[in-house]
This record gives sequence, structure tokens and C-alpha cells, in this order.
Amino acid sequence: MQWRRCFYLLSKGLMCIAAFAFSISINVCDGGELSESKFLFNFIRAVDPKNILRTDSNDVLPHPCSHRWKGVKCNLQRETIVAIRLENLNLSGILDTDSLCKLPNLSVLNLAKNQIQGSIPDSILNCTKLTYLNLSGNLLNGRVPAALTKLHSLGKLDISNNHFTGSSPLEESSPKRLRKMVGGALAPVSKSSSGKAGSKEEKSNLTGASWIPLIIVFVFFLIFTYYVKMRADKLAKEKEILKSLAYSPAKTPPPKDVEEVQPEDRRSELVFFVEEKERFKLEDLLEAAADLQSQSLWSSLYKVKFENNATFAVKRLKKLQVSFEEFGRTMRKIGNLKHQNILPLVGYNSTNEEKLLIYKYQKNGSLLTLLEDYVDGKRDFPWKLRLSIAIGIARGLDYIYQGFDDELEIIPHGNIKLSNILLSENEEPLISEYGYSKFLDPKRASLLNSNGYTAPEKSLSEQADVFSFGVILLELLTGKLVGKSGLDLPKWVKSMVREEWTGEVFDKEVAMVGMYAFPLLNISLKCVAHFPENRPSIAEVLEKIEEIVNAHEELSPTSSVSDMDSKQQDCCFLHSVVPETRETPGSNQ
Repeated sequence: MQWRRCFYLLSKGLMCIAAFAFSISINVCDGGELSESKFLFNFIRAVDPKNILRTDSNDVLPHPCSHRWKGVKCNLQRETIVAIRLENLNLSGILDTDSLCKLPNLSVLNLAKNQIQGSIPDSILNCTKLTYLNLSGNLLNGRVPAALTKLHSLGKLDISNNHFTGSSPLEESSPKRLRKMVGGALAPVSKSSSGKAGSKEEKSNLTGASWIPLIIVFVFFLIFTYYVKMRADKLAKEKEILKSLAYSPAKTPPPKDVEEVQPEDRRSELVFFVEEKERFKLEDLLEAAADLQSQSLWSSLYKVKFENNATFAVKRLKKLQVSFEEFGRTMRKIGNLKHQNILPLVGYNSTNEEKLLIYKYQKNGSLLTLLEDYVDGKRDFPWKLRLSIAIGIARGLDYIYQGFDDELEIIPHGNIKLSNILLSENEEPLISEYGYSKFLDPKRASLLNSNGYTAPEKSLSEQADVFSFGVILLELLTGKLVGKSGLDLPKWVKSMVREEWTGEVFDKEVAMVGMYAFPLLNISLKCVAHFPENRPSIAEVLEKIEEIVNAHEELSPTSSVSDMDSKQQDCCFLHSVVPETRETPGSNQ
């Protein structure tokens, strides 16, 4: 009878849980979008009492993921809010966390460099999915709420440059979890290890009569001792490799046993472009564990991990054709360029012989890795993500050519390719390896001309970067990898278009949205025109891609007569573009 009672109680509990989940799902389906609009409007109205953001105040609230909400980012399906970025906008209100924390999927909040007043309410505790919180550079006061220590998903926090008083609960928390978060440095947050400790205590309860557990423990002890020794030897070798970054002459490939060479009468500087508390000493860098990721004739890439688990990517450049002074001037210009689609330069170390470029490590890898995994069937690569990546790269390149005050100071990228497009935590594209291509030895740099992305004129210019970007667009559309196949992708696509097999060039995921893919293919073919004067500027490319994105949001994927007419017009336009490029005098395409 007891088991029946237990079964009855278990069944009753499961039914209650199912009913509760069903009621929540109904509420979400009925009013989720409306609620997010309302809560977002209430939060913005509180933080922006002067209506600087020009938020609508009528009773009809727009969809929270529409373009009418400045600084609001949604997920790829445009269903729910995931990020709010309203930095440096002179907002002078207060924090309405009661409304803010009712946005169920909000993970990023950036209100830095405003004039927000009042305190941080304790209700911030309800923002359980926050992974990034930046409230630095405001007029916040009072005590730092203890609720911040209970946001277990919070990975990065910056509350510097405010007017908080009293002791901070962040300083009193576990140093492994919230160390260095006081004062505002963006610092990683580790999960609590109390659960692991408890499991170890349970495993340690051995009975005196059991010999088998003792033998197992002894064997594991031997294995652990061997592993620790091997790991110590590996770390010692990695430290020697990293020490060579600053002191040893460049060699290709680098020798296994590197002797430390002390610098003799030479100049050296370590420059950062991040906040004071994110910086470190050169000695800390040399003592950190370093893993060689890749190397070429003129550079090596290391993954460097500090004792506090902060991880950086360090690029070692060898024998650049540049003076000490000119390199410093150029890197300062690059370091001051801030854009969400350009991998920020954390800092650099420069000597007469070698240069180190320091970036934050991106664990999601590159666009090359993403496309390779898709081709191998390891993951999906939907059209919306491809379009998001394409427009992100275009925005980053456009900023490169618009970010300098003087046109004479513009520095082309010179090496745009899949492996140099990294992916952030939110899978946004980050253009890497920017700023030093012009310093490479011309004889060595000429090797880049065979990588499938280089323009026929083999120059360092905006039009050459447009060509390289056009090749990436073709890779996104066709699913073909230039680096692996050795295929002349622009030539192949143009031949398919001339033979009226345009629809066959698309990858299977892209083919399902052909009405939107044809305009992007048009742009790609213009970018890879043989002569630079026939290619559009980066600004024109960005404008066209933005038109595609806007049309994609306005039109339904279901086909109609007008949609089919539009698709046929795009296809016909493709046939008119390619012969024009082919018949240009002097072309060898």
C-alpha cells in the first residue's frame, strides 16, 4: 500500500507541474510580445525622462524587435529581446529594474557613459539571465546591492566611475567568483565549486573491509601523479615559448628549445587600449601559459591563459618593414577604432625586432570553422545567420573606411578571408588581423595572392577589400570553401550564370529563400568584377545589403505573383551583369 501512495503522490505532483507549465505557456503565447513592449517602454521612459530616444508615447506600442526601438537587439528569429545597448546618450533618468527584469531573455545591458541617477535597486536580482552588465560612467549612488552577488549567470560586470558609498558586497564575496569586479573592471565570473567539493567528500568515505576501492584509489593516484608531472613539463615549455615572444630573434619555424636572449640597448613599449584594471605587466604575460595555435612565414598566433583564467590571443609579428615610431603611431590609430564588428585591440608590445598584438580570445572560433562544420554536417547554418554575418562584415569594413578623419590616413585591411572573420559570443562577426598588412615584406606578402581572396590587381586598397568581401559572400551563398577546394569561385559562379544555371549555384539552405538570395548574388558579382573601377565602394555594398535585410523583414517567405516576378527580374539582371564584365577591354577572365 505504501508504494501505491508514493505512486499517487508522484502522479499528482507531475499533473500539477504540467498544469502550471501549460498555464505559463498560454500566458506567454497570448501576451508575450505585448508584455515585452510594455515593460521595455516603461524601462526606457524611466531611464530617459527627456525622451532623447524619441520613444512613442501613444497607446499602440510597436513590436519590441522592430527598428523603432533604438539600441534594442533581438534573437535571430526576432521574437524576444536579448540585449539593450544605450551607451553615451545623455540619459538622465533612473533604473526601473522592476520592468527591466520582466524581459525574460535579456542577457546584455549596457548603459555606460550616461547621467543615470539614483541607486541600483535590489530587484536587479530578478534579472536572472544577465550575462553582461555595464553601468559605468554614470551618477549612481548609495550602496552596491548584495543582489549583484546572486546573479549566477553574470559573466562580466562594470560599475566603475559612479558615486557608490560604504563597503561593497562584491569585495566580501568569494574571491574566486567576484574577484576584481569592485571598481568596475570587466572580470570573468566563475561558477561555485561547492557541489564538486561535496562530491569529493562523499567519495572519500571508504570502508576498511573493502580492498577494491583502495586499489582503485591507488591506481588513480598514480595516474594523477603522472598527469601532474606531464602537465608541469608542458607548462614549463609553454612559458619558455612565451618568453621568446619578447626576447628571442624571429625564426621560421621556431626551434623547440629556445634560449632566452636578454635585450641589449633597444627600445620597447607596452601600450593598452583598455581600462586600467584590465591591464597587466609584461612579466605577467611572459609567465602565463601559452599554446601555439598557428604560424606562418611572418607571424605566429598563441592562446595565452592567465592564472585568473583571463584568456588572450597574442599575435607575434616578425621582421615587419616598419620603423619603431611608425608602428606605434599606426597601432594607436587602430587601437582607438571601436566598432562592434571589428575585433578590438587590447594592446601591443613593440621592440625594434618584433611586435606583439594582444586581443581577447574568441572561443567561438572563426567563420571558416562555422562553414566547415556546416559542410561536414556538424551544425546548421540558416539563411538569417548568413545574412546577419554578411551585413556585420560590411558594417565593419565601412567603419574602417569612415573611421579616420583624414582620407590619407585610411588603412586598408588587405587580408579579408573566412579565417580572419571571428565570431563573438552572440555569433556576430568580428574582423580580425587589421592594421599591419601594409608592413609585411612585399616578397612574403605576395604569397597571399594565391589564397583565392586576393583581387587581380594585387594591391592594398578599398577596391581590393571589396573583391575579397565579394568572395566571402559567394562562399556564404554557395557553401563552397575557397581555401580547401582551390576553386576560382568568382569564375565558376559567373560561368554558371552565363549558362543560365544561376539557381544551381546556391547552397541547399540558401536555395529555400532564393527570392532574397538573388539580390545578394548580384552584389557579390559586382564586388568580384575583374577591374577595380567596376566594383562598388564598401558604403554602396552596405547600402544594398541593408536593403535586402529590410526587404526580408517586410516580405513574407510565402511566394506570390509579385515575388516570382521580382525573382525573375533579379535572375535576368544577373545575365545582364556578367557579360558586361566579361566584355570589358583587356579582361582575361
